[in-house]
Amino acid sequence: MVIRAFHDLTAELLAVLKDRTITERDDKIERVTKLIDRRDGLLSQIKPPFTGEEQQLGHAVMSLNQQVDHLLKLQKQEIQRDILEINKKKRSSSKYTNPYESLSVDGMFYDKRN
Repeated sequence: MVIRAFHDLTAELLAVLKDRTITERDDKIERVTKLIDRRDGLLSQIKPPFTGEEQQLGHAVMSLNQQVDHLLKLQKQEIQRDILEINKKKRSSSKYTNPYESLSVDGMFYDKRN
């Protein structure tokens, strides 16, 4: 039954997103991407008419999918926050190495004495 497999993949995806023991973000993103790709393949195979059990599974999948969407948004915000923080650190470290880089050059003093 395709809907059962889709439900199981959605539940597994939710478990991976909730799992705080995965320390490597890249590993987690890779696993999430693979699960989403597998789910996408199953989604195209789901065709009506649905039995009563399939309808119940469909409602359960909708509920799980809302949780998955929320967790994916949180993950995206965390990544965006980290990117902004890294860019901010790059800017501040470059100001320490070259503090006069961002000054405007609309006026200049030139000393001719040598």
